[in-house]
Amino acid sequence: MTLSELSDKLAKYLILSDIPRSVAYTLVYIRDKDEVTSVEIERETGLRQPEVSVAMQWLRRKSWITKRNLKREGKGRPIHGYKLSKNFNEILDEIIQTQANKINEINENISRIKGFRV
Repeated sequence: MTLSELSDKLAKYLILSDIPRSVAYTLVYIRDKDEVTSVEIERETGLRQPEVSVAMQWLRRKSWITKRNLKREGKGRPIHGYKLSKNFNEILDEIIQTQANKINEINENISRIKGFRV
């Protein structure tokens, strides 16, 4: 993997935040790129083609990336360009909010359980 130490650390924190591993590494890789292809992501992150494909589907469902078909000479696998559809900080804010909501739900559940003490 050719990600910097700081990028690797960010990916690991995203994984701890319930972001799938392949999605975390893909997201960290494309965060400061204009547009990338799945081949670039595979080469730079060490992920395999199926992992990148699943990561891209996950990111598209979240509306965090956009996909564009690129012209390709000859036969072979189609090439797509991917780029963030939102500012990376906005994506981080969504992740942070999701984690905060989980914490609130856990705290509410703890309070309810305490109500059953005898």
